[in-house]
Amino acid sequence: MIPDQIEREIVIDAPPEVVWKVITEPEHIASWFSDEAEADVRPGGEGRLTWVEGGRVKSVEGGFVARLRVERVEPTHLFAFRWDYPEGEEPRPGNSQLVEFRLAPEGDGTRLTLTESGITALERTEDEKKAFVESHGNGWDFHLGTLAAYAAQLAGTPTG
Repeated sequence: MIPDQIEREIVIDAPPEVVWKVITEPEHIASWFSDEAEADVRPGGEGRLTWVEGGRVKSVEGGFVARLRVERVEPTHLFAFRWDYPEGEEPRPGNSQLVEFRLAPEGDGTRLTLTESGITALERTEDEKKAFVESHGNGWDFHLGTLAAYAAQLAGTPTG
């Protein structure tokens, strides 16, 4: 059975205010996630995440652009957006996934819980959904490790 969501949790050696900037400000997003980022961080705001061939993710062939629309913004607590929906369509269940970053203080750091949901509703074959879960699960593992190191560096705390 294909899961409907991917969930990851990580504790980051940086306060929530720093992690918030890292996950919401385009110049920071482009330092840990995509090669280029644009985002209007308000409900209904739109953006683009761009991966270039030979960039941060070596397996991207020919480049890739994911459109996003911000769903919820609760500074230093919750940032949620729908992404990867077809050009010319409104994001909705079935043509996009919902990504949520939840932040909670933990000691001197931040517990970040990432959830990407809506996978079973995607208008894709079962094999495509299975490959999606594997690819995005591995991708989030990689990117969240990079995010944690980057945020700790910004906060001026040693990593690992």
